[in-house]
Formats: sequence, C-alpha cells, structure tokens
Amino acid sequence: MKLRPQILSLPLISVVLAPSFLSAAMAQTDVITVTATKRAQSLDDVPASVDVIADAEIDKANGFNSAEEITQLLSGVQAAVANGNQIAFQIRGIGAVDHQALTPTAAAVYMDGVFLATNVQTGPLLYDLERIEVLKGPQGSLYGRNASSGAVNFVSAKPTEETAGYLGWSYGKFDRLDATGAIGGSLGGNLSGRIAGRYLKQDAALDNVQTDPDIAAPKRAGGERDELGVRGSLQWEGEAATLLLRAHYEEDNGVNPAPRNLNLDVGKHEISVGPDGVQDTNNEFYGASLEVVAPVGSWELYSLTALEGYGQNYGFDFDGAPAPFGDPTLNANLRYDREFLQWSEEIRLQGDWRLGHSLIGVAAAGEDFEQEYLIWCGELNPEILLGTCRYVGAPGRVGPAPASPGVATTLVTDIEQTRKTAAIFTYNDINLTDALTLTLGARYTYENIRGSGQGVHIFDDGVIAFNNRDGLGPAVGENRIKENRLSGNAALSYRFSDAAMIYASFANGYKSGGFNGEVQNNATHFEDEGLFRAETVNAYEVGYKGEPAAGLALRLAAFYQDYEAPQARIFVNFPLPGGGSIISNSLSNLDKAKAYGVEGGFDWAPSPAFTLGGSITLLETEISQTTDIGGNAALFDGNPLPFASDVSATGFARYEHGLARGLSLVLGANAKYQSAFYLDAEGLSERRQEGYAIADAEAGLRFDNGFEVMLRGRNLLDKDYAVSGFGFIGYNVFVGPPRTWEVAVRKSF
Repeated sequence: MKLRPQILSLPLISVVLAPSFLSAAMAQTDVITVTATKRAQSLDDVPASVDVIADAEIDKANGFNSAEEITQLLSGVQAAVANGNQIAFQIRGIGAVDHQALTPTAAAVYMDGVFLATNVQTGPLLYDLERIEVLKGPQGSLYGRNASSGAVNFVSAKPTEETAGYLGWSYGKFDRLDATGAIGGSLGGNLSGRIAGRYLKQDAALDNVQTDPDIAAPKRAGGERDELGVRGSLQWEGEAATLLLRAHYEEDNGVNPAPRNLNLDVGKHEISVGPDGVQDTNNEFYGASLEVVAPVGSWELYSLTALEGYGQNYGFDFDGAPAPFGDPTLNANLRYDREFLQWSEEIRLQGDWRLGHSLIGVAAAGEDFEQEYLIWCGELNPEILLGTCRYVGAPGRVGPAPASPGVATTLVTDIEQTRKTAAIFTYNDINLTDALTLTLGARYTYENIRGSGQGVHIFDDGVIAFNNRDGLGPAVGENRIKENRLSGNAALSYRFSDAAMIYASFANGYKSGGFNGEVQNNATHFEDEGLFRAETVNAYEVGYKGEPAAGLALRLAAFYQDYEAPQARIFVNFPLPGGGSIISNSLSNLDKAKAYGVEGGFDWAPSPAFTLGGSITLLETEISQTTDIGGNAALFDGNPLPFASDVSATGFARYEHGLARGLSLVLGANAKYQSAFYLDAEGLSERRQEGYAIADAEAGLRFDNGFEVMLRGRNLLDKDYAVSGFGFIGYNVFVGPPRTWEVAVRKSF
C-alpha cells in the first residue's frame, strides 16, 4: 500500500517515520493515481494535501476491526468513537466530537463515491478495499456540505476481466476469528463481476471487573464482535457506455462495549458495570449504486445513482458503573432504535479543452431518519418500558403540573428528521503556461431540513406525559431549517519539472446545522436549545510535492484555518428535585476558533527489498469565546479544540527478503504517536487524554504461488487510551482495545 502523507519539517525527515506504506517498486517507477478531484489524476498533480492508503498495505486496512483504525496510518487525522461504534474523523483539529446520529461529521465520508450522511454509517466492517483517499482541508467545491475539515474516500475493488481473488483466515487473542474472501472475473461478453465478503467474531477485549460485591460483572459488557459483510458488483463495458452496479449488506450482532466511569478505581483495559445495561446489538446496513460513464464527443458524462440505509438497535450502560456512588438507584441505561434511508444522484460532465480541464455537475439527495431514544434504571420491562427503579433524570422533566401522583421512571424521546439537498458545482484547471496552473472551483448548495419529535416520561403507574422542564411547555414540536451556501476553492500551482511542484491554495467549506436528537426537555427544543447552526472553515495552504532523488518522495505544507461557529457538545449541570445534579448535554455552537500548523512526509525505497517512510503534523488550535454559552464563556475561551494533538507522527518500515526460490521473508512495522488532547471543548484536566504511541508489527512467509502465512501484533505497547467521552454521573470514556495478536493465512489467485 502507499500512504502518501503530505508534509514534514525538513529537520525531522531523518528521524520521523511515516505511514506511507510504499512498495519499493512503486516508489521507484509507478505513479499514484487518485480520484480526489473526481477524475483519475496523479497524486503529484493535485494542488492539495491528499494521503493515500493503497496497494500491498491496503490489506492491513482491510483487516482492521473498524474504520477509526485507519488514523493509525495518518498524521493530522484523529477519530472519536462514540457509543462504541459511531466514528467521527477530525482532520487538522477540525470536526465536531459528537455521538448523535443526526450529526454528520466534518470530514465527509464516501464509499465508492456515495456520501454517507451519518456517523453511524462509518461503523460497518472494512473489506475488499482497493484504496483509501484522505483529503485534508475544506472540500467545498467537489464534496459540498459536511466537508469543512476534509473528506475520506473508501474505494472498493472493481470487477476485472481476468479471474482473480483471494481467501484469508486468521485466529487471534480473545478468540478472534476473521475470514475474508473475494473472487471476480469475466462473466462472458462485455460483462464482468466480483463478489467479496468478510466475517469477524471476537470475544470481549475489555475486562469487566466486579467493584461492587453485590452486583455481578458480565464478561460480555467488554464488547463482543459478531459482524458480517458482503459486496457484489457487475460491470458492463460497451462502446457507448460503461455501467457499474454495486450492492452491499453488512450486519452487526455483537455487544457494544460499555464506557468506563472515571470515578471508579479500575486498571488498564478494565471497565466495571452490572448486567442490566448489557444489550445485544442488532444493526444492519445496506445499499446499492449504479455508476454510468459515457463519452459525449471529446468529453465524458458520469452519473452515480445510489440508495443507502440502515436499521440500528443497540444500547449500553449509560453511567458506566454498577452502582454510582454505591447507590443502585442512580443507575442508568440507554437504548437507540433507528431507521435511516437516503437516496442520491450526481451527474458530472468533464473534459479537456484548449487551456486545461473543466468539470461541471449537479447533485441532489434526500434523507429520512427516525429514532427512539430510551433511558431507564435497573432491569427493563420491554412491554411497558419501565425499569425496576426510577431513572434519576426523569423527575426533573415532569414540570410544575405532574400528570400522575406516581414517580416519573423512564424517558423516551422520538425524533424524525428529513433532509433535502441540491447543488450545482464546477472545478477547473486552467493552464496559464506550460508550468503554471490555476485551479478554480465553486459550489452552490441548497438544503432543507425538517425536524419533529416529542419527549415523554413514563410514571411507575403507566401514565405517559410530555416532558415540561421549568414549565416552558410540553416537549413536542417541529421546525425547519433552510440554507443556501456558496463554497469554493482556488489554487495556483507551479511545476519546476516532472518531479517537483509548489502550490498555494484557498478553500472553504461548511458543515450543516440541525436538530439535537437527545432528550427533549420542553417546548424550546425545536426553537432554541435543540438547534445548532452550520459551521464554516476558510483555509489557506502552501505546499511542495517532489521526488528529489530516485525512490524518494517528499511532501511539505503549511496551513491556516479560520473556524467560524464550531459545533461542539456542551455539558451543563442539570438540577435534580430534592438536590444534587447530573450532567446534561447538547450540541451547540462556539463563537470561533483557529487551527494552523505544518505537515510533512516522505517515502523512501533505498533498495527493492526495503522501504520506509514518515509523516508528522505540528498543530496549534485555539477557541475564541465571548458568548456566555453553557453559562460560562471563560470555560471555553483559549482552550484547544478537542481531538487536536499538538504533535502527531507516524512511521513504517517494510523488508522483504528472498530465502529460497519461490519463498520470501516479510517483516513490517508501523507506529503512530499523538501528544495529549482533550476529549471535549471544555478543556478540563479530567477530560484530557495524555499522549501515547500505538505500534503494530508483522512477520511471515510469502510464496510465489500466492500463499502466505503471517504473525501480527497490534498495540504492542499495550496502551490504554480513551477514544471518546461524555459527562453524566461523573465522566465516562470509551476506551480502545488492548494488545492483541493473530496468525493469518491467505491464498491469492
């Protein structure tokens, strides 16, 4: 694989390794082709920072447990994993850290060109990928809404005329069983096809320890994996057009890992929860797309029609403890029940002309989202939705006129959201001279979001009533957000030779506003506290791409980003009747922030058998806050953005040595270090993840007949680290997996 990190300070080149994963032969001869600009183009011709994971090392990504692990191969890119399986990427410090499915991420995520509109859709298995492209910086022209930090493109393998495929199997720690396979080839005439799949099963990787002698600690709470994915594709190539039909289905039937409550005294890779919040997961993801490419004179017409959807039912122990502060009545569990469907259409016309290359396009999409959000205490009766004790936050939502003399016990929030969007866009490379190119892009987007819902509490006598906190009116309503946005980019690039280019660029992008999908407290939910505004980013960048010597590729860049109205999850104390409080939260907007820094990377193949590389991102971020959001502007002002390490550096080395005819020894290692960062925008010390390094390695034998056997280790330093956090009764964090190993065999044909 070839991950091409984009930038690095020159003094660090000799000491920092990168996640470039470049094969020796490719480093010396081949050109990396990407579709970051919606056309096949050499990576070195794109006037922007683009990292690529491809070729031999894409097998590593195809074996990851989930998509957030690709950040181990990228500097300047981090991931927050909310609720155990919802992934939001942060690129160069930009990106809301949020757990609700209604919130798209600031890094637009695409699968085979199809925009995945919610963070839930980043959760399914990775398998049979050909490459991953990561675009750093706003992508307002070609990718439109929700690309204020960049874009991540997952590209699966296409059908080929030649019969080819592979079968793989591995077994590892925690009884991890991973089986993969793909086969494709000609089906006769102009038709070819491919089918691929993966099955992953693993026992709990976190240790659920008993901290209360009266409450059992079930092992399953540490997170079980039972996942399946299958993808099929058919390609027809005719004289008038090429058609590519894809369809996929994935399901997750495991158990989401519980969070760790930081008030508990537990060790590395440990959590402690009781049995009442442990729930089976029932998630399924599906979709289909039709891609059509046809010549129109000397130009090319492209159409992509797609349907994507999912059904999701899962939950976990909300308070992250068997009995918070020794009191079982403070226990809380939650469950999400979601349905989502989206359709999309994009049409592009592009081609070369006398002064360069131009692209024009139109896009439209529609989304329909429904969610039931349930919070209860103790063991749940699924018929009447009552727990065996009252949820501590329920009585505070009753209001001044209770509908029953009983005790408010359970909270249920229902929300529906529809979104319709349309856009027109263009992207142009204009050759001012043979060496100087001007790039201009623009996009106009219309967006119409409608939200409706209700929040109710259920009394222990079965009476159901609308929430009415502070007597501001029943929690039922609807609202609509309409927005028109113009975004774009401009770049000037100069090529000194075929092996060296410099560029300067400006780009902007935005991330949509919307409705909070959490507890609806009263009538203001669809008026004030339930809404968040769009955020925007204006970015400036200068960079260099070149190959100063045979087998050596170098990338350098510096960037500055103005971040207006950053979306952030705000935590506020929620008073309880009779005294005390819990922490309530919602997505809101800060005033502004800035993010700036330098990046660099290199790939070097000193010999055909040995390759290595390195990348580093040096980043500074700062929130500027004067508005008294969350009751205290000073709490945010001057803080760094969350999940924005000052330093992130990656490295890899790979060696392949022939032992005998038809037999080679393969050795490889990669690592990433990221300095300390905060889990949310408040910048509190207890919500700070200290710096850590993750190191992986592999060793094995490869035969010329396509058979290989490998021993792999992940997180070899056995680091214990948080991947997201939230406030409730104390502060809870979801944590990453411990050290693991596996033995893998694979046969390619």
